[in-house]
Amino acid sequence: MHIVLFLLFGLIVGATARFLVPGGGRGGWLVSIALGILGSGLGAFLGRVFGLYGEGEPAGFFVSVGGAILILVAYHAVVRRRALA
Repeated sequence: MHIVLFLLFGLIVGATARFLVPGGGRGGWLVSIALGILGSGLGAFLGRVFGLYGEGEPAGFFVSVGGAILILVAYHAVVRRRALA
């Protein structure tokens, strides 16, 4: 049951990040889940670096969305660079 909630949280975080960042987002719900999960991990890491979270504490929703936005912006930069080459 925990994995289902984890995937659902990843989907919600990824979809929220895609909604907040302008640009053509290709990919379906699996990409949104991956984006949300990676963003949550990045948010948790950055939260620990800046002292917001202790070791083993999960990232909050807003920090997860922030991490997903950073990943999405980096993804758009890479895709745009490949399209120009």
